[in-house]
Amino acid sequence: MTRRSRRNHSAAFKAKVALAALKGDRTMSELSQQCDRHPNQIKQWKDQLLENVQGVFESTIKYGEVYLHAYATVSEARASIGRYLAFYNGRRPHSSLGGRTPDQAYLNPQQPIPAAA
Repeated sequence: MTRRSRRNHSAAFKAKVALAALKGDRTMSELSQQCDRHPNQIKQWKDQLLENVQGVFESTIKYGEVYLHAYATVSEARASIGRYLAFYNGRRPHSSLGGRTPDQAYLNPQQPIPAAA
């Protein structure tokens, strides 16, 4: 029996397969044959998806800034959230914007912003 070389799949591919497994409209065996991956690998990707899906909803400013801090006053909350938004929009590069910040992408566009897929 020959050994297959190790394959690296993109996160998008893993998510697509994991979502198909989660749907349950095909058996694990059918999905395995269609994707040419072992059922154990698909199960692992499905488990990872379920384990990390909560992060999709926690990556908002509401969770990242507001819920993690107990502000004593409204002015303290306003100042802290203002600092966070200045960082997020002005200093934090975003991969979806080609490594630019939102301020660079939207206020000083040098190249067209790609349409979302």
